[in-house]
Amino acid sequence: MSTEPSELKLYFWPTPNGYKVSVLLEMLGLEYQLVPINITEGQQHEPDFVAKFPSHKIPGLIHHRGEGIAGRVLMESGAILLYLAEWQKRLLPADPNQYWQVLQWLFWQVGGLGPIAGQAHHFRLYSPEPISYAIDRYTRETHKYYAVLESQLSTSRFLADELSIADVAVLPWVYRHARHGVYLDQFPAVAAWYEHLMSRDDVKRGFAVGESLISAGILNDAGAKEYLF
Repeated sequence: MSTEPSELKLYFWPTPNGYKVSVLLEMLGLEYQLVPINITEGQQHEPDFVAKFPSHKIPGLIHHRGEGIAGRVLMESGAILLYLAEWQKRLLPADPNQYWQVLQWLFWQVGGLGPIAGQAHHFRLYSPEPISYAIDRYTRETHKYYAVLESQLSTSRFLADELSIADVAVLPWVYRHARHGVYLDQFPAVAAWYEHLMSRDDVKRGFAVGESLISAGILNDAGAKEYLF
């Protein structure tokens, strides 16, 4: 673990991608300043935010690393997880074979499970009119990703040989399983993995940081949906 003086700011909203970083920070035992960015009010599109994070998306991380040391300004949850794990030398194996095992699952989440489950969320919950083809397609595709998880977790306690940022990346999406039409009794190995991680105090703290913000982010008007969609 690095002992250099530093200051972390997490630009956050309680979404699966936001929770990835808050959970990891709690797992690592790092102090950080939470900077809420209400994406239902369009704060992710404000010039000051975009100047730091050109993607117009949360999460974002700023790491001031001490006098005379170049800081880091990072967007994209997967990159942030990798940065923090490499900096702290934790939750990322040193063994090359295990390192790449973790990275393949990390990219599987950011390139597959997240986008597909996110589309399932959208068409199941937020589409202005029900589109059965889209609902069926994305719900079915999400189930395929859960089947892959089930296969892996049937033979391994974690996605790699030990707890890693791959598990941290996947967990907040499984946290939203009901929203994308998945019931964990269909996937017992995923359910056991999920219950084990959710019982950890550091994971509970990582999710708790968003509790007070949830009521402020209800999609109850056209403006909120325009900012997001």
